[in-house]
Amino acid sequence: MDSVTVRDVDEAQIHLSENAMQVLSVRYLRRDASGTVNETPKQMFERVARAISEAELIFGPASKAQLWEGRFYEMMAVLDFLPNSPTLMNAGTQRGELSACFVLPVEDTLESIFQALRNMALIQRSGGGTGFSFSRLRARGEPLRSTGGVSSGPVSFMKIFDSATENIKLGGRRRGANMAVLRVDHPDIEAFIDSKRNGRPGLSNFNLSVAATDAFMAAVDSGSKFALRDSNGRVTKHLPARELFDRICQAGWETGDPGLVFIDTMNRTNPVSADGTIESTNPCGEVPLLPYESCNLGSINITHFVDTTSAGGKLKWERLSEIIRCAVRFLDDVITVNRYTLPEIQHATEEYRKIGLGIMGFAEACILCGISYNSEAALDFAEEIMRFIANEAREASSALAEERGVFPAWDRSLFATSGLKLRNATQTSIAPTGTISLIAGTSSGIEPLFALAYRRVGVLEGQSLVELNSVFARYMGNNAKAGRVLDSVMHTGSLADQNEVSQEQMQLFITALEVQPEQHVRMQAAFQKYVDNAVSKTVNLPSDASVEQITSVYTLAHKLGCKGITIYRYGSKADQVLQLGMEEKPCEREYFIHCDPGACKL
Repeated sequence: MDSVTVRDVDEAQIHLSENAMQVLSVRYLRRDASGTVNETPKQMFERVARAISEAELIFGPASKAQLWEGRFYEMMAVLDFLPNSPTLMNAGTQRGELSACFVLPVEDTLESIFQALRNMALIQRSGGGTGFSFSRLRARGEPLRSTGGVSSGPVSFMKIFDSATENIKLGGRRRGANMAVLRVDHPDIEAFIDSKRNGRPGLSNFNLSVAATDAFMAAVDSGSKFALRDSNGRVTKHLPARELFDRICQAGWETGDPGLVFIDTMNRTNPVSADGTIESTNPCGEVPLLPYESCNLGSINITHFVDTTSAGGKLKWERLSEIIRCAVRFLDDVITVNRYTLPEIQHATEEYRKIGLGIMGFAEACILCGISYNSEAALDFAEEIMRFIANEAREASSALAEERGVFPAWDRSLFATSGLKLRNATQTSIAPTGTISLIAGTSSGIEPLFALAYRRVGVLEGQSLVELNSVFARYMGNNAKAGRVLDSVMHTGSLADQNEVSQEQMQLFITALEVQPEQHVRMQAAFQKYVDNAVSKTVNLPSDASVEQITSVYTLAHKLGCKGITIYRYGSKADQVLQLGMEEKPCEREYFIHCDPGACKL
């Protein structure tokens, strides 16, 4: 890699849309004491590259660090790769917290609960999202030996966390995001499931997920009863598993919450299971983490690796291999130079050195290759891409282990048995990439196109960002027919019922609400086969979708080996971020990328 020629990219060669510039100006670019932006996008990428490449000085000469600084700058400036938002915001600044998300433990004591609350506040102040399992807390009404009173239950404490988040902006720039997980066998599981239903106040800064066990899913399938157990393991109640499952699905239909975390599936692939059991994930579900671990993520803009000069479009595998290896090195360097909010987080992160490399722009890459997202060919394409990325990322991590040493907990990991030396306990993850995909000018993560034209509402302190998909606009060209089609799309967001385009074109530019629910799940599963963390993906459903469809989606996700599942029925939220067409009134938030207000999405 030292022989790679680094290309200088000047300001004029950094191609950013007007919306990308607006987001960068509000959220990412540095400001002077008066609040005036005093940094250009080029200077931002230079700042980040310089800060991350400082890790190279530990392992080699200054000349090598300079080489990697140039390479890191180039791959960001040309928008081939972008790290998670806190790295762009904080690298090279006094704050220096570069991780996107964290999982904090919550034990069944008042001291632990409020210590977790304090730690959450410190993390969110620095720009990170937080995940919690509240499963260890006693159920509402359980006796408290210390006071002789009774517990108020996990949901009541979740509301305290939610209230605190409401008054903290992530990094001073955006509202916070949390994940709350509760085991399906917790006595308060019904209250947890219902906590956002019927307009109940609070928890607007939380995503909710039920930790569904294999035993529960088997009980649902067999129609048997399922036991709920208190903090001492005693059975408090038996419920028909199907009734509880139906309750989850009904709540999901009404509000988008809760999703499901398949906790046993997650733990079966936990590479450091000797050190603990995974109980929660980050706010969008793409990284299962042990207590105090952080996620350090980055995504490759896969559209930049499609050779559009060939018939049908093909991937440039050799060039993709190079960027994967550079990105793995970048993310490992992030862990080294990171300034951690808590010593416990530093220890856990450095002990396992988990990274999560993924992609953005998959839907647009499909289009460039002439593949409909709603096809078997798209599933094959997904597996082909992710298998390649996983293999290359693992080889890159192995090479770093030879150069720098294995992650400290390696001898306690599953890899020690096989002798596979790795620098990072995990290497891959699929994040939602809400904001960084907007900066890169491509579609989010592995989601289908939400719409061909849409508004992002309220993502910048009440402002709306209007977007027309650029790939679609180029495809239509400039003629009278195109003008009529574009005019219609600007109002409706899709090609549905368009009589001036072919069925093949409709399928090529299919949008999220037109994709069959089962295809959403199969796409997530296709990527999950080759992702060692997890996959952030939302099954988008039209407003007239049935509860039975949600039931089928949840069941299929578990059957296919997904680590979690999230649905969103269009129109079921009171403040939706993405809206079809450009003339709808801003009234609801779309959980199209399962995330709370502006945190992982933007």
